[in-house]
Amino acid sequence: MKRLFLYSIGCFLVSSSFLMVGCKSKSKVTTSDTTTKEIKEDKPQSNMSNEQPVPTTNVKVKMTTTFGEMIIQLYDETPKHRDNFIKLVNEKYYDSLLFHRCIKAFMIQGGDPNSRNAAPGQALGMGGPGYTVDAEFNPLLIHKKGTLAAARQGDAVNPKKSSSGSQFYIVQGNILSDAQIDQAQADVQRISPGFVYTPEQRQLYKTIGGTAMLDMNYTVFGEVIQGLEVIDAIASQPVDPRNRPQQDIIMKIEFVR
Repeated sequence: MKRLFLYSIGCFLVSSSFLMVGCKSKSKVTTSDTTTKEIKEDKPQSNMSNEQPVPTTNVKVKMTTTFGEMIIQLYDETPKHRDNFIKLVNEKYYDSLLFHRCIKAFMIQGGDPNSRNAAPGQALGMGGPGYTVDAEFNPLLIHKKGTLAAARQGDAVNPKKSSSGSQFYIVQGNILSDAQIDQAQADVQRISPGFVYTPEQRQLYKTIGGTAMLDMNYTVFGEVIQGLEVIDAIASQPVDPRNRPQQDIIMKIEFVR
């Protein structure tokens, strides 16, 4: 089985491969402090349900965790990812799963069904529902702090950059300078010619921060609109060598009616 990886800013643009990569094949992106980071997830293993989602547009979910609650707005601009996430929430797929990979100043990752009742020290990041979701890149949707995005396998085995069927990450990131944003933009332009950050997007990266080098490489499909402090609390927890929190951080996701 291969894990999906998410990498931080810098090396990704240099290597032209990014987030999810197999255990033996990795793409790298470095953060503004030049450290290499990755977000893993694997190919999922069960088939998509025939059940139709109940909500359709302007959907919000409440993610309850060991460290508090986050309200997340799903983007209608990424309908394939939105509908898939809705389907999984309807099925209570995420309930009792763990945030199995957390890297401070980068992101927190969950959605591996193998994390439910996982033994201490068990390697995680290789589970899923058995399908992928087509990439839905949108230059208006960037990796600012609080972004909800889909993990995936690396470009070497996943040239279309299809997303994992269930694994996701939520961005913490760093505050970026103009020079760092300029460098991120130049890097993104290597894979998405003509990409330019708007003044509003640049301001977001300079105020609340994020991981700009993930832009246009992983599908962004929502954002935390309440509870950003929960991301900070989760990301600050001690982790083992695989970046799994030493204390289990459990999630439950339900719709905000």
